[in-house]
Amino acid sequence: MNASLRKYPDIPPTMGRGIQINTSPNDAVWDFSPLAGHARDLASIDLVSIADILRNGFVYEPHTIYKDVKIAATGFDPSHDMFDNPRFHYLFQPVLAAARPPVDAVHGDKLLETYHSLLCDAVTRTTAGMRAPWLLQSGGKDSTSMAIAVADVRPDTTCITYLGGKEENEVASARFVARKLGLRHEALVCDPGRAYDRYLAMLPRMPLLTADFATLSYVDLATEISLQQGDGMIDALGSDQYFGVPLHRQDRILALLARSLHVPQQVFQSRLVSRNFKLCVALATLEMNEFERYFPGSRFSDTEVDALLGQPLASLSRQRVEVFQPDLDAAGSAEAVRRLSLVIGESAHLAKGMYSATAKSLRLAYPYADPQFRDWVFKDVPDELLIGPGGVNKVLMRQYIDRYFHNLPYVKAKGCFRFDLRGLAQQRFEQIYDVAQQMQALLPGVPRWLETHRDRLDNKFFASKFYLLAMLLPWLQSRTRRASAVDTPHGAEAFAP
Repeated sequence: MNASLRKYPDIPPTMGRGIQINTSPNDAVWDFSPLAGHARDLASIDLVSIADILRNGFVYEPHTIYKDVKIAATGFDPSHDMFDNPRFHYLFQPVLAAARPPVDAVHGDKLLETYHSLLCDAVTRTTAGMRAPWLLQSGGKDSTSMAIAVADVRPDTTCITYLGGKEENEVASARFVARKLGLRHEALVCDPGRAYDRYLAMLPRMPLLTADFATLSYVDLATEISLQQGDGMIDALGSDQYFGVPLHRQDRILALLARSLHVPQQVFQSRLVSRNFKLCVALATLEMNEFERYFPGSRFSDTEVDALLGQPLASLSRQRVEVFQPDLDAAGSAEAVRRLSLVIGESAHLAKGMYSATAKSLRLAYPYADPQFRDWVFKDVPDELLIGPGGVNKVLMRQYIDRYFHNLPYVKAKGCFRFDLRGLAQQRFEQIYDVAQQMQALLPGVPRWLETHRDRLDNKFFASKFYLLAMLLPWLQSRTRRASAVDTPHGAEAFAP
């Protein structure tokens, strides 16, 4: 992968009671090759991690879907044993920042020139091993800022924008940006059946499991890039963690609603509620705690998780937050807590790219995670240029974009890789129901849930839960059945970078 990033050659892949892998994009080259020969049996699967995925869409780090595999993600020291009292501490929280310079003490043009220079250097370093890179251009601020730097130092890059649903369509705007910068642009329109078939084909080479709601988008994109002879992906994730994530009105309302209450499942079955997405989300929020409500998407309640697994495991999943509690207690503000939620959710947000790229033998770059760029933004950019008045985020990034493009709509409305969840449920229900019946020994309550909710999947609230099952069930099936010549990876190099 990114050979220029610092690695820990003295840390063996096996520590304590199993395999440990460093997955922080800030510090290391991630290498999943120790997993190539991992055992395929029920005993290797961590049931609490399944509960994590059903409850939040990802596995709480440092845990993974396997009992004997841990990851040292951002905030964990990879020199420590993640099996034995892992400690989390994120060094880029606002309360840990030294006094930043006042905004009137810095020269605006010089600041923007430094931003451009450091980002260009980050792109150069992280894409050094790529022959034909592709930029995942969502149409948002992060990918637009990245495209400007990419055009300067990697003009051979192709931009690709994913149209996953009707909520936001940034293809035209993203294409305009790419072409004005002199970059080739492609668009990929979501076909949920095609994306899911590509996911199933990728499973034997997918090292670990995440169910982030953009995972199938990444699978679709990685497959398309590979088919187009690309050999690397540039991902514009990672800047929120040090730029900051201001809370807006909707965030505050949801935080007020999150009270860890018990809402009887019968409430969701009434016709009035079951057809109303916003009402379902509001009622489900009552069952969440404030911190976990920051994670995106509609997920299963603790009561549902215990029913799906046939045993009380949701409470054990909830307890996994304890390793992060010292940092959460010291955060100092709701914004800082939300920022930590992004760091903690990194195992999903970044893993979807890591796992998809690994499965397609693509290199992967996260230039915003480059230590030099990150440290400069965190230490030397005035507070007012990180989060401005009224909760305007990434002020400096907006000013940087404005030097090249004026009044682009996505600077005001965030773009992202959405996915057609309802289309997936419509096209793949019977397929997933069949797998659910085969996997009843592990998840005895899933067939019943699918039967009960078959006619409600046109509501995105329930379609989101179906998506989690669609990601989880075939992955588990592929790891818990006898490996065949068809789905056995080609030797230890299967998960190599």
